[in-house]
Amino acid sequence: VQQNVERLFTRFVEEGKATVRLREPAVDLCLSKANVINLKTFLSAVRLAHQSSDTGALPLSPLVPAKNSDVEKPKTKMIITSRRDYPLTKSFPFSLEHLQTSYCKLARIDTRVLCLRKLRKLDLSHNHIKQLPATLGDLVCLQELDLHDNHLEAFSGALCSSSLQKSLQFLDLSQNQIQALPIEFCQLRGLVRLRLDDNALLRLPCRIGQLSRLRFLSAARNKLPFLPSDFRKLSLENLDLFGNPFEQPNPLVPNIQLKIPVTLLECAARATVNHRIPYGCHLLPSHLCKDLEVAKTCRCGSACLSSFIQITVTMNLHHVAHTVVLVDNMGGTEAPILCYFCSLDCYSQFLDRHLQSN
Repeated sequence: VQQNVERLFTRFVEEGKATVRLREPAVDLCLSKANVINLKTFLSAVRLAHQSSDTGALPLSPLVPAKNSDVEKPKTKMIITSRRDYPLTKSFPFSLEHLQTSYCKLARIDTRVLCLRKLRKLDLSHNHIKQLPATLGDLVCLQELDLHDNHLEAFSGALCSSSLQKSLQFLDLSQNQIQALPIEFCQLRGLVRLRLDDNALLRLPCRIGQLSRLRFLSAARNKLPFLPSDFRKLSLENLDLFGNPFEQPNPLVPNIQLKIPVTLLECAARATVNHRIPYGCHLLPSHLCKDLEVAKTCRCGSACLSSFIQITVTMNLHHVAHTVVLVDNMGGTEAPILCYFCSLDCYSQFLDRHLQSN
């Protein structure tokens, strides 16, 4: 302490609060909830010690080990469920690992929350949040994010490319106004539980099969007409798609998008995927790289980009999930899924087998 005190802040000493600012190391020693008399005695001793007074003359009392009950542990959990309890002037403890701020009528995420780098669980359900800041992805420890019952219309692709790729395991976007999820959404490969109920989803991400750790998926009461072909790759424990207006699949009515002859761009894209050639924006045009990320796969295993035949076929959802919530009130567990063919030959072979089986 000798010659090392930069300043003493004693304005609230009568409330048992004071701050000692040191020079080396450059830190503030914050005291709160202290006995006023003991605090004044301590500050007097600090002043004298700083002025190089004889230590024998300092008004010091014998050191007594603190009791466990006297030591305040870092706060790791905070639950706020009303607007009046929301802290407007006080900051959130930086030690928080679990924060819930529900029913607080929040229109946006508080920037103070984005500084809580130890957060593992963040519950912002039942608010009025319309947009998510990209800095939400800076919460490197975040494992659970609950945005249930807000006013979200989109989920940012930037968040899918952030540190949430590895950390996020539970995501609840139910009861919002989301119509589509970005292509980058399937980069959140740590997801185990995903809730998308009661939105306005017109489609699921085309590369949803990349979510290899996903075990619980709920997308009930949306506007899904069919499932993406990549849906076959999922391995779920529980699946709920109830209340979607699934179309009746009809393999005999194909959507033909074939381009004959096949363009050079299509040939290059197919060769890149089929031969597993590494690619990136430093090697290929950026628009082609984006197209390659959503390339379709034919039944024969070949890739197709913009030249293909598309149909919908029936898939029993028990092929991808152990427990399936009924798709409709009739007890069905089947749903239409997209199917692609790279050529007329592949489609004809499929059609022959389909007609023979029926």
